[in-house]
Amino acid sequence: MTPQALLGLARDMRERGHSRTVSFSPKVFIPLTQLCRDVCGYCTFAHPPRRGERAFMAVDKVLEIARAGAAAGCTEALFTLGELPEQRYRVARGELTAMGHETTIDYLVDVAGRVATETGLLPHINAGIMSGEDMERLRAVSVSQGLMLESTSLKLLERGGPHFGSKGKHPQVRIDMIAEAGRRAIPFTTGILAGIGETRADRVESLLVIKALHERFGHIQEVIVQNFQPKPGTRMAGQPALPMEEMLWTVAAARIVLGPDMNIQAPPNLSFDDFPRLLEAGINDWGGVSPVTPDHVNPEAAWPTLEKLRIATERSGAALVARLPIYPAWLADQDRWLAPAMRTPALRASDAEGWGRADPWSPGTLAAPKRPAPSIRRGPSAGIEKAVARSASGARLGESEIAALFAARAGDFDAVVTAADALRRKVSGGKVRYVVNRNINYTNVCAYKCSFCAFSKGKASDNLRGKPYEVSLDEVSRRAAEAWERGATEVCMQGGIHPAFTGQTYLDLLAAAKRGAPSIHVHAFSPLEVAHGAETLAISVERFLGMLRDAGLGSLPGTAAEILDDDARAILCPDKLSAAEWLGVVEAAHRAGLPTTSTIMFGHIDTPLQWARHLLSLRDLQERTGGITEFVPLPFVHMEAPLYFKGGARKGPTFREAMLMHAVSRLVLNPLIANIQVSWVKLGAEGVLACLDAGANDLGGTLMNESISRAAGTQHGQELPPIAMDALIARARRDGGQRTTLYSTPGPAQVAASYGAADLAPLVLGPVRTKQRAAQVALA
Repeated sequence: MTPQALLGLARDMRERGHSRTVSFSPKVFIPLTQLCRDVCGYCTFAHPPRRGERAFMAVDKVLEIARAGAAAGCTEALFTLGELPEQRYRVARGELTAMGHETTIDYLVDVAGRVATETGLLPHINAGIMSGEDMERLRAVSVSQGLMLESTSLKLLERGGPHFGSKGKHPQVRIDMIAEAGRRAIPFTTGILAGIGETRADRVESLLVIKALHERFGHIQEVIVQNFQPKPGTRMAGQPALPMEEMLWTVAAARIVLGPDMNIQAPPNLSFDDFPRLLEAGINDWGGVSPVTPDHVNPEAAWPTLEKLRIATERSGAALVARLPIYPAWLADQDRWLAPAMRTPALRASDAEGWGRADPWSPGTLAAPKRPAPSIRRGPSAGIEKAVARSASGARLGESEIAALFAARAGDFDAVVTAADALRRKVSGGKVRYVVNRNINYTNVCAYKCSFCAFSKGKASDNLRGKPYEVSLDEVSRRAAEAWERGATEVCMQGGIHPAFTGQTYLDLLAAAKRGAPSIHVHAFSPLEVAHGAETLAISVERFLGMLRDAGLGSLPGTAAEILDDDARAILCPDKLSAAEWLGVVEAAHRAGLPTTSTIMFGHIDTPLQWARHLLSLRDLQERTGGITEFVPLPFVHMEAPLYFKGGARKGPTFREAMLMHAVSRLVLNPLIANIQVSWVKLGAEGVLACLDAGANDLGGTLMNESISRAAGTQHGQELPPIAMDALIARARRDGGQRTTLYSTPGPAQVAASYGAADLAPLVLGPVRTKQRAAQVALA
């Protein structure tokens, strides 16, 4: 096989396993000690004790480096250190004793644990040969460990060889430790060092050993192919560097031996200006790259900047993505691969696919979101191009196609967003509309224990934010009247599932709102509330919906949907309606002549595949009934969510994911749902502007008295009046306009009243009732 054919085969295999994604880990390099019991002939990292230098880096210095890395957006703390120096050097033993430790590993366990808990960085441990017990101790304070196999060649141990005098370099010793890591379910990095006197056959044999270990235990996350570079002052200073063509051959051989799915890494800095060529040979990972610290093992070879990495990667047709020191496939099975103490830090650092979050933004914060940079290489991959074209034509996409759209990055991301924006222009032109409305959340008492909800309250002693309350019927009437006077055309009424509420309660609330403002549109009662009301009256959902409609209900909010996937619901809201039950109530509402909105609450424990199922469920429902007026993505606001406090949720979606939710929903729901709404409460002004360029055409409501998102921790306020809405739309260079709940034009008197409205009167919150009221409805 010719060299070009070999490289082509390796590239094809990489594409099959990793598509167009090439990863790197933003890290800090922490050389805890550079003393080592071994004496490798090529190493300048390890050195004997030096007068005036500590044997070990002090804890304060370690934390200083880690904090600088966290501030620079790093997620990995790479601990690389000499192997068991206390076995060789008295100064190492003395310093450990002075710090209260017996061994280097004792100190490493302490320091790595402090880095994880005090800075949020995720430790990756390269500490040389260790016992299984020591590996287990380090597993409790790290997310991954590593040991280079280097080579299975025994001749490298002979006198004059690079490993002579280094008992820890014996291949069997290293193989045994890699196997022990597998037995202990430790996500692991290993690899080979090419160009130190071994042959091509030796390299292939080493790769086959690694393959066998991974097939046995499934724990090898990545394999590094590292090329030898001679260093002055070492025994191998006169040895030639591995030629680039030989490096490419070795990388390609690794891909072919290890298969399409293995993560194969080559350090970019050791190939200097030729590093982009490594992509030709089948790598899918650049390894750890630091914006803060040098490569202490190869100080003569500076890492390329992240911008250089991005440009090189995108020119090859791939997308550069930040990762964690634990790869997505292992993070997805965290109960197996991570110690309990490390699961929450890893989850909070990840996005929905298990990659790194890449920037500190979260929904509800005042920080300006960062749009993904436009790709330098235009044009999507073939699969994305096909899916975009099919969706634009109105075809129903499959789950895997939609999940691929949610995974779009670089040129694929640009293509998805551009297509969604073009479709938005075709469907709704340059118009962006909003409704002047008031939220009336009539109680925050709830019998359900949804793990994401910071709004509902149980006993007063259990509060996270505020006290439990109920709103009286007179206060509901007053708020509805005040909303009408301020130009509102809608009141949106929802609340917790109060154990004292029955179906009659909801009818009473509806009547109170209509008494206060007979002409106002009442948009009220989630599918869960409807189901609860029907159950308390011992009547069918269909009958209860008819009663609500006849009493003046105009439409239902499509809330309580969360994620329409029962695996996710089992964690988020196990006692709520199932996905099928939620869809059943909404379909019944449509059959009763009551339109609904539709929502998704995303960015917590969910996955792109679950998002795909959610969108398809809504699309199929709309195809049957046509009753959905709009789709509203609701990014998870994590700050006060109980599930987040317990360590079980991410920090909401990344901004890239938020933009894609609006863009992909525009494409997937086409042509059945014409309106895609962006939440200013969750995303803020800058987020709104970005999503208006990504398929959204609606700003929802002005939201007098918004309280649910504020309870969750959002910092974006509780009302955006018409003058501010108009200004925001003008910033987007669109034509603004008010609408009603059902997308007609409001009367001129209401529009006029909405500008310059008086300040809202103080809210009156009543005490909580403790006795369940009997149903007061005549059943005909």
